[in-house]
Amino acid sequence: MLRRMRIIAGALLALCPALAFAADTNPRASQCQAMANLLPNVVFASIRTAATSEDVTIRYAGHSTYVIETPDGVRIATDYNGIYDTGGLPDVVTMNRAHSTHYTLNPDPRIKHVLHGWGDNGEPAKHSLTVGDVYIRNVPTDIRRSLYSYGADTEMIPNGNSIFIFEVAGLCIGHLGHLHHPLDESHIAAIGRLDILMAPIDGTYTMSLDGISTIVRRLRSSIVLPMHRFGTPLSDLLGRLRGQFAIDQRLETSFRISVGTLPKTPTVIVLSGV
Repeated sequence: MLRRMRIIAGALLALCPALAFAADTNPRASQCQAMANLLPNVVFASIRTAATSEDVTIRYAGHSTYVIETPDGVRIATDYNGIYDTGGLPDVVTMNRAHSTHYTLNPDPRIKHVLHGWGDNGEPAKHSLTVGDVYIRNVPTDIRRSLYSYGADTEMIPNGNSIFIFEVAGLCIGHLGHLHHPLDESHIAAIGRLDILMAPIDGTYTMSLDGISTIVRRLRSSIVLPMHRFGTPLSDLLGRLRGQFAIDQRLETSFRISVGTLPKTPTVIVLSGV
């Protein structure tokens, strides 16, 4: 039943792509939130099938930048700073302002959609747009005023970061950005179901490894993609997740995925370069 609902949701999304990557800024219902609210606390399962034209390609470019290419050819770069190779000009870039490796104030003017994870005048960023076959939204979080301060007295900037969520081909893909604090139930509800989670694992500048491991276990995505590692030994994170997540370390920098090829067991996929 759950498998059938997920596949039907993907098929419905695939039947209604926008034309020519035009952006529709009218808010629309999130399939990821709707499914999670319909069946709360359910771990979604899927089966492997042959690759199809509905595959999404995900490539690790560097630091916190993943490049997502949709079945209709929309190219998205996360935490874009203009430094890493994105394999061509992105149609959409998302940014967070923790430090300059996560944003640029001078993006290529040919990029059609530049989405800041922070708002103006202390207001939260609000993104809800459709570009081609992908729907993009954000969930605001707070950010530390100083990247080097920790503890209960750390001053936080409200709504200074965003978790960006990309809904495409029936998949729900989330990028935590430069997350600095635990997620409460309001965050979890706003995020909804995530099939693929991109999570920072530096253990210091964002969150502790225990903290990020708790979030990863709580969201329990089918695929977890580490990023923002610096010199943190991979074993420090993988040891915390082993047993609940399968571990898949690869020599490639990219892979293709669809609803039908999500792993049956929640899996941490470590791409080359992470």
